[in-house]
Parts: sequence; C-alpha cells; structure tokens
Amino acid sequence: MQAAFNGNGALPLALSELREGEKGVLESLDLPEEFASRLMELGFIPGHPVAAGKSAPGGDPRIFRVDGSEIALRRETCSHILIRAHA
Repeated sequence: MQAAFNGNGALPLALSELREGEKGVLESLDLPEEFASRLMELGFIPGHPVAAGKSAPGGDPRIFRVDGSEIALRRETCSHILIRAHA
C-alpha cells in the first residue's frame, strides 16, 4: 500500500534521515497494507507533521512524535516512510 501527500517543498527523504529535534511533513508510506494501515491508525497520515525524538542506544528503534503521540519505529520501517523536511 502506498498512501501519499503531494505537497510543495523540498525533495522527499526517508523518515530515518531526520535528526533529533528535526521536523517534517509525512509524504508517503511505502509499506505493505497491514503495516501502513496500522501506522495510519497511530497518526502517520500523509500531510501531517512528524518530529524526530531520541533513539535507543545504537540508534534503533527511534521515537517519533506525531498527532500528539510518541511512537518508536525501527530504522527499516522508517526507510519506507518518506517526508518533506521543514526549512
């Protein structure tokens, strides 16, 4: 399943590329339908803002703030979620 938002701005980058404290707008979820649906239920909806938080030792998993919640995601999952970084 690929859910997408076609907004203006910079080229999309993987959610995993955000550093702690950086923000972006979700662009697309290029994940199997079951994973994409679950993430969308948790607030990962294209067009919504997301912010990178702290990570576990070694960098995986990582906390992301979206829709008022903090959610931990593995780097592999984040590499399939595209965002447009805020300037």
